[in-house]
Parts: sequence; structure tokens; C-alpha cells
Amino acid sequence: MAAKRVVAVFGSTGAQGGSVAAALLANGGYTVRAITRDTTKPAALKLKEAGAEVVCADLDNETNVESALTGADSAFVVTNFWEHFNKDKEIEQGKRIADVTKRLGLKHVVYSGLENVKKLTGGKLEVLHFDGKGEVEEYFRAIGVPMTSVRLPSYFENLLTFFRPTKASDGETYNLAIPMGDILLDGMSVSDLGPVVVSVLKCPAKYIGKDIGLSTDKLLVAQYADIMSKATGKTIKDAKISLDAYRSLGFPGAQELGNMFEFYQMKPVRNVDLTLELNPKAKKFQEWMQQNKDAYKDL
Repeated sequence: MAAKRVVAVFGSTGAQGGSVAAALLANGGYTVRAITRDTTKPAALKLKEAGAEVVCADLDNETNVESALTGADSAFVVTNFWEHFNKDKEIEQGKRIADVTKRLGLKHVVYSGLENVKKLTGGKLEVLHFDGKGEVEEYFRAIGVPMTSVRLPSYFENLLTFFRPTKASDGETYNLAIPMGDILLDGMSVSDLGPVVVSVLKCPAKYIGKDIGLSTDKLLVAQYADIMSKATGKTIKDAKISLDAYRSLGFPGAQELGNMFEFYQMKPVRNVDLTLELNPKAKKFQEWMQQNKDAYKDL
């Protein structure tokens, strides 16, 4: 019997990497090498119990990265801008991983990328957490690594945190402050990423070299609010906030997220049909909301 292919999963205790590691383990056809900075955290211990090989690596340490990738056939790579708010650091980490995957001859890398907005707009708009990933996408290809980029939309899960509705001035209703105007916003549950990546890894010839824009739903902010209202029994409305008003909200990342929404208003390619082909069980927003409505009890 042939040995199972080893897939290294970066960020394995986070939202994206955790979904990918779980899906690979559920598939049963792979040896999962779960990469994390802290092998003692509960999520890492659960992965070990589920059958993953859990290894420690610091993305700022090339020796660590090489040790974590040695012997792997493929890898899922994700970096986290929001950990440090530093585009240059994210680029350095991504390029470091790319160099190591090239040197070790990995057969397929699935990279959690995004568009290089600054390049696409001729410098008119910068979205740092997109642009860095876009530069790393370009670098993987420039050095000849067989890579597929999966570009996620806004997570539905962000509606539990960053974009959680807030009480309106009337004290009774709630505002959903997402500056999209009358333009559809793509979304999906980050928990549905894993099966997408498994499908991509199964068909390298079909997907190497491709950028796959993911989405399971395209809705107006008012439609998101209506679905949330029906699920929670609370009245949630589109706040109809402008991009400039959003940028001036003052929380860390407000400017960055405002720029992101400005790019979303340019309608980047996100393919619902392909996403559902890659993961037929991926949830639409209404289904996700029904599963998560209890999280809004204390709204």
C-alpha cells in the first residue's frame, strides 16, 4: 500500500488552517502535518488526538519553516496580517515560505491569497492585507512554485465580531454598518474552506496556476440584515454608512477595512458556482445564520 501524501498545513490552529486540517483528516487520504507556533494550545492538542502530526514553526525563522516542510508533498499556506498590521512582514513571511517550498520541490501549494489592489488600481487604492498577499502570489509564480491561490471573500463569521450589529440610536433596532451601498457583498463561512482545498489538492493539473475567487452568496447589506433579523427575532437594518464615515470610525483597522470595502465595490471575481462545485456542502448565508443565531442572544 502506497504511503499517504504528506500535506503541511500552516495556521492549523486558526480559522482557515483549522478548517483545512479538519477536512484533510476527515478525508483520510492524507498525512496531515499541522504547523503552529504553539503545540501546547488546546486546538493543537485536538489535532494531535485526531491523527495529525503537530509541529512547531515560526514563520520568521527560515530554519523552522524548512524543518516543518521537509518531506511534505503539498502545503496549505496562510499568513495573518491582522496579527501585526504590517504588510512588509506578511510579504517577508510569504516569500520565505515560497523559497523553501521551491527549494524542497513541493508538488503543489495552495496559498490563501488576495488581489494586489495597489497594482490593479495603478496606486489609487491600497488595501494592505490584500496587497501583501497579492505580491506573494506573484512571487510564488515568478520562482516557479506550482501554486493555486484561493481568494476568500468576507467571512460570515466576521458578522460575529468585526461587523457585529450594534444598537441604533432609537434603542430598539440594530445597525449593520457595512459600507457597500447597493452593491452585492460576497461571503462564505471560513469553516467551508477545508473541503475546497481538499478538492483542489485532488486535481493539481486542473488547478495549478489558477486564482480561485471563493463565495457562497452574493447579497446586499440589506439582505444580510433581513436574514439576520428573521433568524434572531431582532430588527437589524442596513446602516447605509458611507466609505468615508466607516473609515473615520476610529477603531484599529477602520481605514484598512474601509479601503477593502472600496475594493469590494469594484466587484472582484468571486465564483459561487465553482465554490459549490469544490465544496457542495458549503453553506449559504441563511443556513449559516440559522446555525449561529444563538450567538446573537446577547445583542
